[in-house]
Amino acid sequence: MWYLIYSEDVSNSLPLRKEARPAHLARLQALNDAGRLLLAGPNPAIDAEDPADAGFTGSTVIAEFASLSEAQAWADADPYVAAGVYAQVTVKPLKITVKPEQAFF
Repeated sequence: MWYLIYSEDVSNSLPLRKEARPAHLARLQALNDAGRLLLAGPNPAIDAEDPADAGFTGSTVIAEFASLSEAQAWADADPYVAAGVYAQVTVKPLKITVKPEQAFF
């Protein structure tokens, strides 16, 4: 099943994000390589592709896991959690009713 993982950043998280980013991206790449990642990305703090020093307010991941507990365990082990980037992480089942055949970005 697909799961939505929505994570909200602590204030001024950009320095923490930068340090933990390589390990965070490596885990996402592993999900992608396994064909289990639909999308992932940060939520800019301002209305801009590159928010620069404004940074980010959180992250969104949609990925496939065998169960809610597996999705929660994966989210809990995120390097951004260990680095203190996230103030809160929410994991919910997601029923996808429309999915593009090809990536649109």
